[in-house]
Amino acid sequence: MSKTVVITGASQGIGAGLVKTFMERRYNVVATSRRISETAGFDRSGGLQLIDGDVADPETAERVSRVAIEQFGSIDALVNNAGIFLTKPFLEFTLDDFRQLTSTNVEGFIHFTKHAVRQMLRQKSGGSIVSVTTSLTDHPIAGVNASVAMITKGGIDAATRNLAMEFATENIRVNCVAPGIVDTPMHAKDSKDFLKSLSPMGTISPVQAIVDAVVFLTEAAHVTGEVLHVDNGAHLGKW
Repeated sequence: MSKTVVITGASQGIGAGLVKTFMERRYNVVATSRRISETAGFDRSGGLQLIDGDVADPETAERVSRVAIEQFGSIDALVNNAGIFLTKPFLEFTLDDFRQLTSTNVEGFIHFTKHAVRQMLRQKSGGSIVSVTTSLTDHPIAGVNASVAMITKGGIDAATRNLAMEFATENIRVNCVAPGIVDTPMHAKDSKDFLKSLSPMGTISPVQAIVDAVVFLTEAAHVTGEVLHVDNGAHLGKW
């Protein structure tokens, strides 16, 4: 019987790569983003369900979980990929900025993770939750002013380790992938030379590198509480 994975923020970039790779690995996939039903390029087979919705809205997580269970009978894995990133000097950050970051990055994580864990507990067969954060949470880069955004992403790192311990005896594994700079549409207008300077290897990660890390953690039966850096060495320190 095929396993079922729920993927948030799935319409482009890392999320779209996750959908395609999990389908190639014969998972059932329930994918969501605000307007994912309008996205071209997915194989609309019987093993894929696309659900429009805002992850900050609790109803979206409820609807996605319901579809997964009604269509495929289980939720075996969750990838919390949806997130927003905002940089500006700390003194220019506003409470509205903070609320926008929190609603997507933290509230979305809570809504989807709660539904996934509840279903995994019902199934009594364990499961995997992987969240996509960033290596900036504990390894800042001078000139990349993201302090308020890191409150949210760092919170997910911390919650991951705590959830891994809380549900370890239920065989529900909880991990993170922490990318550096990834070649996604978010960076389409940024200088490639500048982006390459943000890691000691001087390279930009392809989407598939992050996807492969997520898939590894999803299937790594003996790994939990891990934050896996895929950042071309940016977490190592000064370069």
